[in-house]
Amino acid sequence: MKSIKRIKRFQASPEEVFDCLDDLGVTGMHMTESSMPMMGGKMNLEFLTTQKSGLNCKYRWTGKVMWMGLDFTVVVKKWIRGKEKTWETIGNSRIVIYSWFQMHLQINPDNRGCTAQLSISYEKPEAFFNKILCYFLGDWYCKWCLKNMMNDAEQKLSMHRPALSAS
Repeated sequence: MKSIKRIKRFQASPEEVFDCLDDLGVTGMHMTESSMPMMGGKMNLEFLTTQKSGLNCKYRWTGKVMWMGLDFTVVVKKWIRGKEKTWETIGNSRIVIYSWFQMHLQINPDNRGCTAQLSISYEKPEAFFNKILCYFLGDWYCKWCLKNMMNDAEQKLSMHRPALSAS
């Protein structure tokens, strides 16, 4: 298993940062839009539980990257509002460059806001062609995802912050 992490400092409360990074409309946005890292493909999100957040929340991603179909289900295994979240793929997953992944979010308050640590742990696929793709693209794709998730959260948080008035 391999793990990649990214740490970012936010000038917002731990609860605000956690809520933003817990929102798939923010953190999943980079997968729902066609882009070069998605090889022109994009994903669709379907919630499989009535709640869209919290422990045991379950959702399914489907779509295509290049000509290959993607289909995987994710469940939230740990959820402590404002502090920590862990989610991972379950069941039979069709993912091109991984066979399984787990993501972990840890929020640590400090004197000027908080620090968010977001990580992806993954296992390499079994199929030969997919192993080759994972070798060349696995870490790069993780870093791209983590960067987008953190930057999208930062952008959303800055939109909800009142502008400082010049006095």
